[in-house]
Amino acid sequence: MAYGWEGDKVRLVPLAKERHLENALSWFNDPTITAWLETGDWPLTRGTEEEFFRAAERPDKGNVQFAVETLDGDHVGFSGLRSIDWQSRVAVSGSVIGRQDLWGGGLGTDSARVRSQYAFDVLGLRMLIATVIGDNTRSLAMLQAVGYREVGRVPGRYWKRGAWRDQAILVLENPAG
Repeated sequence: MAYGWEGDKVRLVPLAKERHLENALSWFNDPTITAWLETGDWPLTRGTEEEFFRAAERPDKGNVQFAVETLDGDHVGFSGLRSIDWQSRVAVSGSVIGRQDLWGGGLGTDSARVRSQYAFDVLGLRMLIATVIGDNTRSLAMLQAVGYREVGRVPGRYWKRGAWRDQAILVLENPAG
């Protein structure tokens, strides 16, 4: 592995403004993509996203952000860990595949698997928490394929696209303890 954390289909690499910013602006302003994101539906400005990238470049023990690239180097999404609690060794995980033409091809599953391996084997975390809109069947299936299990729901947590949507809460525990 020469660069990044590699899976069977994708590689998680550090964010690079020159390689990943334009896709972030495009994807996070696309209503088809943001339809299933807990965040989104607010216009994302260049200044806001540039600040996010600047923050991601600074050392931050509470967050790890990756760009998701294919093994050929094509940028297809983002994945990360946030709110890392070092005392309890728990983090919140999340991913998005922005290339709609590649949805359903296992890239999200592979990126979640690699992210989990990084969290457990490199960072020494013991648990990852993921939250998704409860009727986001693709994300739920992807998380469950990696080993996450649903532990609860918050009814009507989000107002999204004209309806109140549940928040599903899932956890993945480090098999090594």
